[in-house]
Amino acid sequence: MMKKTFRFVIAITLSLLINYSKAFGGETDSLMKLLSTGLTDTARINVLNALSKTLSHSNPDSAIIIATEAITIAEKADYKPGLALAYKNNGMGYYLKANWKETVLNWQEAAEIYKQMGDQNGFANMLNNQGAVYFNQGDDAKALELYLNSLKISEDIKDTIRIVTALNNIGGVHLNKQATASKALEYFLRSYKMSVNTRDPHSIGTAAVNLGETYYKLGNDSIALIYLRESEKIYAASEPENLPYTLNYIGRIYTRQKKFDDAIKIHTRAYDASRQLDTKLDQAQSLVALAHAFAEKGDKSSAINSYKQSLEIAVPLNALSEMKDAYEGLTDLYSQENDFGNSYKFQKLLLEVKDKIYNEEIDRKLGTLTLGFEIDRKESEILLQKQEVETQRRFKYSFIGGFAIMVLFAGVFFAQRNRIKKAKRRSDELLLNILPEETAEELKETGTAKTKSFESITVLFTDFKNFTIASEKLTPEELVAEINHCYSAFDRIVEKHGIEKIKTIGDSYMCAGGIPVSNKTHPFDVVRAGLEMVKFIEDNKNERIARGQPYFELRCGIHSGPVVAGSVGIKKFAYDIWGDTVNTASRMESSGGIGKVNISGITYELVKDTFTCTYRGKIEAKNKGVIDMYFVEGAV
Repeated sequence: MMKKTFRFVIAITLSLLINYSKAFGGETDSLMKLLSTGLTDTARINVLNALSKTLSHSNPDSAIIIATEAITIAEKADYKPGLALAYKNNGMGYYLKANWKETVLNWQEAAEIYKQMGDQNGFANMLNNQGAVYFNQGDDAKALELYLNSLKISEDIKDTIRIVTALNNIGGVHLNKQATASKALEYFLRSYKMSVNTRDPHSIGTAAVNLGETYYKLGNDSIALIYLRESEKIYAASEPENLPYTLNYIGRIYTRQKKFDDAIKIHTRAYDASRQLDTKLDQAQSLVALAHAFAEKGDKSSAINSYKQSLEIAVPLNALSEMKDAYEGLTDLYSQENDFGNSYKFQKLLLEVKDKIYNEEIDRKLGTLTLGFEIDRKESEILLQKQEVETQRRFKYSFIGGFAIMVLFAGVFFAQRNRIKKAKRRSDELLLNILPEETAEELKETGTAKTKSFESITVLFTDFKNFTIASEKLTPEELVAEINHCYSAFDRIVEKHGIEKIKTIGDSYMCAGGIPVSNKTHPFDVVRAGLEMVKFIEDNKNERIARGQPYFELRCGIHSGPVVAGSVGIKKFAYDIWGDTVNTASRMESSGGIGKVNISGITYELVKDTFTCTYRGKIEAKNKGVIDMYFVEGAV
């Protein structure tokens, strides 16, 4: 029976693969011919495993079919080495299809078999592979645990390749957080030293580019360039598919050093290389970096063109990080050109993509919880539960339905008037939660709300420091509860000072004073609110530290100036403001300090007689040049 099933599956598989044999080359063709000959079970399993591995990247669906058949035969033959390898290959097929649950299940099976066999190399390999799944899902803690276990076993058996791989992966986890970048350096340096001793170009190139990226993020450009140049040389000679990544980091360094022509030249080279390789993501990344170099140089037209080119590639790929950088750059550039229409257009797209990034982070965290907690649950069991609940619900309502209808009918006339009043009051309350009162009234009366210009308002942005670190230590429910606790406090502070809340974007909070009704107190109102927000977060931090809980810290930035404001859209109305004042206020936040209210020179001139401020000097703000900045210390 087993042999009949085997022949049936292989027949299907062979028919599927026949069209690919020329593309895959002689190795696949030879393996397929072997399958048609009389082989022992052990030999057949080995051929199937070799074929599955060969096809995994180019045709993962067929690779899975073949690996599954290898598992069936290997289990019957009790051939452990072939069974472990088949599970490994099956996991790789699912990994390339981004089916994380099946990936981990297969690699856990492989790991257990390798462990039973005493194959420490295979066991370490499977731990490392599982770590990659959790890393991709955003669970750095679980990934690090698996990588460290893999490293320990690899060191025990003195497997240099496995050690280097684990060191690079552990460094990658630490590099994922700015706070632990120096720790990443430790692991990458160990990897580099071992790679040089082995004289393996791939290992040296990988370790070198990792070191270059780390030193860049630590602000040491001169050392970063040494390692990046080394990886450039290796990749140009042996691994051209990795070259654009290295070149773009070199270009970023040149931009930061204000060597704009060199930056433009090397980003263009990276883009040309990625076009030859047809690697779309590298193309988008190269164009974004190129646009940034043009913008810093002052060539706004070329910058805008490059950002738009990058979006033509990034949007179909749903490359959110590249989309975010491009939208942000276009928003700033059009604002500088006083083209507020286009500035608003791209600012709106920027906010949308930030929401997507934030939601994806939460989804990854939720996905990781599901992966870890429900890895062995079956979808059929969940479906059965739902069906049982639905059956009970239908029975319940069919039993009480007749009587309930009679009661409702008897009371409907007397209750209807009260329901209408309550519904109207509730709809008004909801509308006022979304829009300012004046805008809401205008919308109810005319169906539209006109856009208005304001000559002077004050805009405040906040952003949580430690947000990523804290979110990794909290469950999604705890994370949302803590954000809600903080934002609810901010809402109360805003209401107390007569300020208008505009929106929240992930862990960023935005509000403004002097709208929708102009007033002269807006800079004082907003600065006082900012000081209270900082104090609230500091008090909350101390309370959470005392309880041993992760905490947020706050950056707060404020700027005053003209804006355009109004309600946008025809569904899900939103009151928003846009203009260069908004962008500059955002820069005040990102250029500020932890636990400080950072204000621009313009806002300082308005409040200097009321608040004590410390001059910080002229500070570089992204795409804004140098700006006078002050920390507000408190009331005079």
